[in-house]
Formats: sequence, structure tokens, C-alpha cells
Amino acid sequence: MTPSLPTTLLIRNARVLLPDGSFQSADVWVEGGVIREIGPNLARSADTVIDAHQLTLLPGVIDPQVHFREPGLEHKEDLTTASRACARGGVTSFLEMPNTKPLTINQAALNDKLTRAAQKSFVNFGFFIGATSENLPDLQTATPTPGIKIFMGSMHGDLLVDEEDALDRIFATGTRLIAVHAEDQARIAQRRKEFAGITDPAIHSVIQDNQAALNATQLALKLSKKYQRRLHILHLSTAEEAELLRQDKPTWVTAEVTPQHLLLNTGDYEKLGSLIQMNPPIRSTHDNEVLWQALQDGTIDFIATDHAPHTLAEKGQANTAHPADEEASATTVFLEPAKVPSGMPGVETSLPLMLTQAMQGRCTVAQVSYWMSTAVAKAYGIVGKGSIAPGYDADLILVDLDNYHPVLREELQTKCGWSPFEGWNLTGWPVYTIVGGQVVYDRGQFNQQVRGRALMFNS
Repeated sequence: MTPSLPTTLLIRNARVLLPDGSFQSADVWVEGGVIREIGPNLARSADTVIDAHQLTLLPGVIDPQVHFREPGLEHKEDLTTASRACARGGVTSFLEMPNTKPLTINQAALNDKLTRAAQKSFVNFGFFIGATSENLPDLQTATPTPGIKIFMGSMHGDLLVDEEDALDRIFATGTRLIAVHAEDQARIAQRRKEFAGITDPAIHSVIQDNQAALNATQLALKLSKKYQRRLHILHLSTAEEAELLRQDKPTWVTAEVTPQHLLLNTGDYEKLGSLIQMNPPIRSTHDNEVLWQALQDGTIDFIATDHAPHTLAEKGQANTAHPADEEASATTVFLEPAKVPSGMPGVETSLPLMLTQAMQGRCTVAQVSYWMSTAVAKAYGIVGKGSIAPGYDADLILVDLDNYHPVLREELQTKCGWSPFEGWNLTGWPVYTIVGGQVVYDRGQFNQQVRGRALMFNS
């Protein structure tokens, strides 16, 4: 018989991030998975007590774009390994994409994922419904889901919806949020022919260029405005798209950016090669700077990882001892980008990456938390998440901002077992991760009993 989990939690002496962006040295009292009281020196006894001296308490990260590969592609990742990686990285909730096998394009496939996650996931979960050119009724009725995912490009098979007539029908029907992968598939196909045979990984950013992204974002924005349809632009990657939205962004449109599009650029292909091949691709240092500006001024609303793991063998780098190891990389046989799967892992490193940027003065800790939790919950209408306040769910992380620790391959929980950020020395690593008032991660150890819950959406 499984022992019952504790129902009360007291966090003492934490530096607590409050909803207004200020910090308070305080205790936090949790009962039944919900924050009940915040204040100094709370006189409470609890099943679990954490002394948070010198630690900062933040709302748990909500990662609104991940690919966790289950069902059908579990050799890359599964819900157990991915959610354990989430817990280590401070991600207490995730929204997962529909390109699994089978595709998540109807209620039955959605139900299957929800059942799997309830049994396996250490953290909270939600799943997008994927658009095809044929499943319009399912897009309106499948529930619970944060929204409809459309691959306008960089996809093949049923999930590719790149014809304007088909897109128009989806935008015209219903009110549910539409999240788009915005790349112009026709332009990509033409440029693949133009640059065929080139195996330099950097050609990926040339083939799927800034114009391909801009074309698709312009089309999505046009259709959103035509029907005043709630639109979210996934992993914005170019300066041109940021400038477009800065000039023309209706109130019902939101956008996100990934840490890799902020922190990596085409110069990194030389060392990392296909490991940083993703869709949309890594861009220039100019794009990096404009994306940072857009995040700071609110043109971009929040951060997602697009966690999309592949094995090193699939990336053509099975013999690479270290992603940036020059000798090992010299023995790697680079494949034409069209033959290499795009994507990289991210849930374990996203929060430390961004908190390190905050400690270096690029932004503030409060901004990072807003971009990675509060703003996500607001945009997707996620009930009970995104703030530390009485009445909110106790999805919390205690991070250490005083010490630095490198990204080490042997410590990674993701099944793919590598990170493009290996060797980066980061601060803000979670010491404790708390999901629904239960400590799921405690200084390197995982509580195997804890399971997350299905997220609920009020939009």
C-alpha cells in the first residue's frame, strides 16, 4: 500500500517573489496543495518544513512549448524522463505539442496522453490539439487543451497546413487560441533545392531564412486580424518578425522566444554543428539583440524552450564526447540538414540560463519569473498558476542565486543525454521543486510518489 503524501508544507525564511515584482523575507504556509498564507514568522506546524535561508522562492516555471515524444518516439524521450528533467529545471507545468505517434488530432489521442501523464508525470501537464486540413470539428471540441497547434511549415504529413484556404477555414471557425509554427514551407522547399548537397550545418539557417519566418508570421497575423482570432506565435526568431509585431500587434496576439534564440547564433554552428539545428533556425547576433529588446519592451510576451530531443546518433554526432569538444567534433560526419532531425533539449537549463542573464544585469529576476511563469499562465488562462499569493496552487521553486554550477552531461535527466549548453556555468539552479504542495525534487533527489495534474484553462 502506497503511503499517503503529506498535506501541509511550511517554507521558512525564504526570499519570496511577490506578484508585484518585489521581494519579501517571509514564510509560506501551504495546505492541500494551495498557498494559504505568506508572512514573517508564521506560527505553524507542518508535515514538511523547508528552511529556505539564502534561497529565493519563485513561482514554478510553466514551459508552454515542449515535445516529449510519447507515445511513439520513446527512444528519444518519454513522459517520465522529460518530467523528471522538468522537475530538476524548475518547470512545474508544461504544454506539449501534437507531433507524436499517433498524432494528437482528436479526443481519443488527447485522452491517451492525459492518461499516460497522470500515471507518469512528475509535474503538471497540458496537451495541444494539432490541426490538419481535415479535422476542423475536432479542433473545436477536444478538451482540455490550451489551444490548436498549426505547423505552417517545417513539418510534413498530416500536420503540415500551409495552404491559405485551409488556414483561413481554421481561423474562421471557433474562438479557441491558435498557436502557429510560422515558416513558409514553399520558400523552404525552393531553397532546399537551391542549396542541395551542402552539408555545412550552418546552411540550415540559410535555407530556412528570416524571410521564410516573416512570410508565415505576416500571413498568420493577417488571418488573425481578419477574424479577430486569438493568435500565439511560437518561438519567434527574427528581428524582422519582432519589428512587425512592434508596429502591428493586436491585443489578442501574443508571442514567445526561446533561450537559444536569445543566447545562441550562427557562429555557434562551428563548434556545435547539428546539435543546434532547430526549426526555426538559430539566427544572427543582430537577431539576438532585437529579440532581447522585444522581450524587454513587451513585444514578445514570454519564454518557452521548444524542448525537442533527439539522440546523438540521429544528430550525426554519436561519437562526440562533448558537444563543444573540438577533437570529437572533427570526427563527426555532418549530414545534409534535411537529413538531420531539428530540435534540442531545453527544460533542464532554461531557468538557470535566464537567471544567469539576470545576475549579469541583462534583465531582473522578477522579469525572468514573469516571462517564464506569470505571463504564460495569463496568456493561456491556466487556472491557479503563475504567482505566489494566497489561493494560488503551490507550484514553487527554491533557487540558489549565490552559487554557480556547470551544465554537466552526467547530471542531465533528459533521455537524449546531451545539451547544447554543456559546460556553461550557471546560477539559479533549483534546490527544491514543489508541485501541488509536494516536494518532487530535493537537492538532487526525486520523490517518486509525486504526480502532477492536468492543467485547466479558462480561455
